Amino acid sequence: MNDDVRVGVLSLHTSRETKAILNAVEDLGHTGVWLRDDTISIDIADGEVSLSPDVDIVANRLLLSNTEQPAELLGLASTYARTRPMLNRPSNVLTAFHKFATATALTDANVRVPDALLSLDADRLNDERSRYGEEAVFKTAIGTHGGGTWKVGRDEDVNPMVGDRYAFLQRLIERDEDRHQDLRVYVVDDEIVGAMRRYAPDNDWRTNVALGGDVEGVEDLPKEVEDIAVRAAETIGLDYAGVDVIQGDDGWYVLEVNPTAGFKGLFSATGVCPAPYIARAAIREAGGSVDDEQVEALSARMDTSTPKGVPTQREEAPTEADQVIGYTEEVLVSGTSGTRRVLAKSDTGASRTSIDTRLAAEIGAGPIKSMTKVKSGSVKSGKSRPVVDIVVGVGGDRHTVAASLEDRGHMEYPLLLGRDILKNYQVDVRRRVDATDEGDSEE
Repeated sequence: MNDDVRVGVLSLHTSRETKAILNAVEDLGHTGVWLRDDTISIDIADGEVSLSPDVDIVANRLLLSNTEQPAELLGLASTYARTRPMLNRPSNVLTAFHKFATATALTDANVRVPDALLSLDADRLNDERSRYGEEAVFKTAIGTHGGGTWKVGRDEDVNPMVGDRYAFLQRLIERDEDRHQDLRVYVVDDEIVGAMRRYAPDNDWRTNVALGGDVEGVEDLPKEVEDIAVRAAETIGLDYAGVDVIQGDDGWYVLEVNPTAGFKGLFSATGVCPAPYIARAAIREAGGSVDDEQVEALSARMDTSTPKGVPTQREEAPTEADQVIGYTEEVLVSGTSGTRRVLAKSDTGASRTSIDTRLAAEIGAGPIKSMTKVKSGSVKSGKSRPVVDIVVGVGGDRHTVAASLEDRGHMEYPLLLGRDILKNYQVDVRRRVDATDEGDSEE
């Protein structure tokens, strides 16, 4: 029996979940070690591999969906998995974070998922569109927080790729409720630790908490759903996961198995934090002992304070602090039917990104999901504009935003970057990629 287990949490980003797991390990009487970019060293010398800092087991919390090169992170996780036991091993995470690979694996295990079609041939994809009725789901195979997901009508053409990511059609599972809803079931070590019902926000159909959806705890989870969630996590091979399920007229379907599901919404809805259960799974896997009653007690709070031994200076600076965006930037903007490289202007005075109607039509932005009122100097009362989903690529980052639609034909830039994107960067107004000294009078 290992009296003190050193649990490494592999996470290159600052998140509540990472801190909660590390703090739970410490509260359970063991040592939590944050494996991040300012601490990791792996040394091969004289035929031996050594880690610094050294750990007994690794809990993988790497976010693959938000990065341009997920293979780099998978390679890093694989390096650790070769040397130490790991929860959520990289090969299984690879399947989980690719939604169509997840659907294929679940189907092979007789776990029901909505009918779907991935085709790299645009003609085949659009010829088969009618199979899915008047409305279908069109989504990128890799995405997060509801990004890269659209409803498309029967007559809307789609493209096999959105930007440089593959996309696929999927049957829309929807019942007659006033608001679109699904269930998020959190599974740790083949046990359900909590479940919540998620409701789509007004003027949207996606239930993601990051998009403003409402949540409520579910205490009377149907036994069928419990079995489906546990089986889905087991099929993908994840030690902990958020399993999203939805009820159709003919039964339950699994929508997603998320290896890095957030805790905030679940804790808000249920008062249960999964972190102590993940900590227990890691400690026991490494041969340590844990008091089950203490785990249950700890789960009633979500400790996101700075973990022991972590410098506070890093905590104070956002992870994106070194990323700078110019007054003008060349970006990629994508919709359901295409991608264009365009010049965009940064406007810190605009809360929402704005796209020209012609550009929106070219890339297949939409459909229109709501209306927003935009104020301007010339119209004090503001004017209403349609809002559509687009994906904007800035450097190696992708941002799915609800952009306002307007006629920008008389303006120099077809895309205006608002604070919904700029909040992730520092803006240097002296830097512009179009290399002109002329003044800019728009907006």
